[in-house]
Amino acid sequence: MKPPPKRLSDLKGGSPQASKTFAPPTPKVSRQTKAKVLTPAEKAAFLASRPDLKS
Repeated sequence: MKPPPKRLSDLKGGSPQASKTFAPPTPKVSRQTKAKVLTPAEKAAFLASRPDLKS
């Protein structure tokens, strides 16, 4: 016969330690660096230096 399925609630001592095991989630967006937006003059200078990018 097949053994009965195990549940997480059936395991011993799960509740008291579970709250300290995992830290609360931190927002990933705050760790990302903000993108620099090029001015039209900077964009023109960059595209002039990269002829392979012209469409």
